[in-house]
Amino acid sequence: MRHDLATHVLRIAAIGTAIFGLALMLAPHTQIEPAVLAFVDIAFLPFDGAQDVDHEVTQLMLAISGGVLIGLAVAVWQVTTLIFPRDPALARRILLPTLLAWYVPDSLGSVLSGAPFNVVMNTGFLALFLIPLLLARTAPSGDQQIRTE
Repeated sequence: MRHDLATHVLRIAAIGTAIFGLALMLAPHTQIEPAVLAFVDIAFLPFDGAQDVDHEVTQLMLAISGGVLIGLAVAVWQVTTLIFPRDPALARRILLPTLLAWYVPDSLGSVLSGAPFNVVMNTGFLALFLIPLLLARTAPSGDQQIRTE
């Protein structure tokens, strides 16, 4: 995968992550609540409409997790834009542990919370980032290197 295509895919994934984080944060307070409820209901299979986001603790956790996802999206965007074109190996060394630091506890917590299907959804989401990062390893890199001192 060429670096410019990888950069484009990573930016799209970052934008999608930010939009999803914003949706989580806003859901209990807007008309997009049914969409987020559907996502939560899928995570807690079977799809039965049993979940809600009416409790204030749930709303707080949605706000916090939404904000963290937006922060992750900004970090991915910045590394993709500022580092990846010049030093893809350094960008991978930054992003891979960052993404795994989200994926592992999110997935483990999902299983412990009785929502194991969220691991499947997390894996698809993680693939949006990992595929371009890993496939771009074989593409030629840019001429400039970013100093990391």
